[in-house]
Amino acid sequence: MPRITARTVPEHREAQRRAILDATRELLAAAPDVEPTFADVAAKAGLARPSIYHYFASREELFRAVVVDALPRWRETIAAATGAHDDPAARIAAYADANLTLVADGEHAVIRALVSFDPRALADPRIAQMHAALVEPLVGVLRDAQVPDPEVVAQLVNAVVQRAGAMIEGGADVPTVRRAVRTLLTSTVGTPDAG
Repeated sequence: MPRITARTVPEHREAQRRAILDATRELLAAAPDVEPTFADVAAKAGLARPSIYHYFASREELFRAVVVDALPRWRETIAAATGAHDDPAARIAAYADANLTLVADGEHAVIRALVSFDPRALADPRIAQMHAALVEPLVGVLRDAQVPDPEVVAQLVNAVVQRAGAMIEGGADVPTVRRAVRTLLTSTVGTPDAG
């Protein structure tokens, strides 16, 4: 029987699961175009390969778990960024900046890689709902600013942010892209501050 490394069996299981998720994420961040095997994940997590099967029945299940783990943190980052400002224009700029920072840090590449390895992942209702929730902080900002049709405007702003993220992933200069996005978003709700 494996040695328990936590105070309780449930804590041990959660620590092992966390190690597997983190190892998968790290492997994908290092090489987003390489689909990690259970052997790769186990080696990175410091576990025996058969141990992975106690937590995940397949790589698709593991990949979906990594997405489910990542999306709430992405949303929290965006919500914190938009919540740090009072001015609507600054909040919209913060939404864009937070997303572009996450892209520049490789977070989007990890999620994109996971979805490419499991193309049906976004059809999973829970993942689809979590993905859709990423735009909610922006919709809230636009509603607070009394922008007409905030859901439509949010989708358009988000399209700009997604395209800017793709440019960053393609090697474009991050500060240049950020400045261009701020300039473009200026007309949405006034002029964002420089913060």
